[in-house]
Amino acid sequence: MAGNAPVDFVERDNEYEVTAELPGLDQKDVEVKVANGGLVIGGEKKMEREEKNEGMFFSERRYGSFRRSFRLPENVDVDKIEATFEKGVLKVVLPKSAQTTSEEKKIDIAAK
Repeated sequence: MAGNAPVDFVERDNEYEVTAELPGLDQKDVEVKVANGGLVIGGEKKMEREEKNEGMFFSERRYGSFRRSFRLPENVDVDKIEATFEKGVLKVVLPKSAQTTSEEKKIDIAAK
């Protein structure tokens, strides 16, 4: 797990959504915070030690910590950010603030 976790970032009409696959982690092992204009997702997968008297112990599973950070778009309502964790998938919803979710506006170009 050391290093990066795979993340999807999707923009919708009223929100952004960040989804991270974190297999093998529990909710208590994951941290989501906003700091210095960015969204920070981090966590740690701890190795469970297993003693075996017979044969050889072999493991290709990854352990360690990870940290991902993303610059928040200016139109995110930081007070309404929500995070959920289910079946190893972290989902963070970043609602757009009301001031910037207005529809497109065409700007007329004046001829001179």
